[in-house]
Amino acid sequence: MSEKPFIDFDQAQAAMKAIIEEATKPGGMPVAISIVDDAGNMVAYAQMDHVRLYARRHAFRKAYTAAIMGMDTGAHGEQLKERGRTVSDYGDPSLTPGEGGVVVKSRDGIIMGGIGVGGYLIRDEELAMIGLNAMNIGG
Repeated sequence: MSEKPFIDFDQAQAAMKAIIEEATKPGGMPVAISIVDDAGNMVAYAQMDHVRLYARRHAFRKAYTAAIMGMDTGAHGEQLKERGRTVSDYGDPSLTPGEGGVVVKSRDGIIMGGIGVGGYLIRDEELAMIGLNAMNIGG
């Protein structure tokens, strides 16, 4: 019987800590962070003070989209544009084309989940990548 890789507590906490440390540097902005498993179910969530409602909701949608579609949301959004499609074509209201979601994969390329960051606009995907790297999954 094989055991499927998953995002464990320590990995989720390491990702959260790294993202928050980066976002709270001088000049930073408040963010919301969501980490989901491979089925899009919440594993961890954190939000800084004064983060806007839209950013909180979008952090989840970005993590969910990365996990469900198996690719970073920026790349997924570009792929949609190239094909002349929108996320509404999939019939899933939780999907988003917004940048800031990264897929989490095991060393063997198995999708473990996604990380989504909302609130920092142009840095959301960079912050999500910082979280991914802090998970120390390797690959």
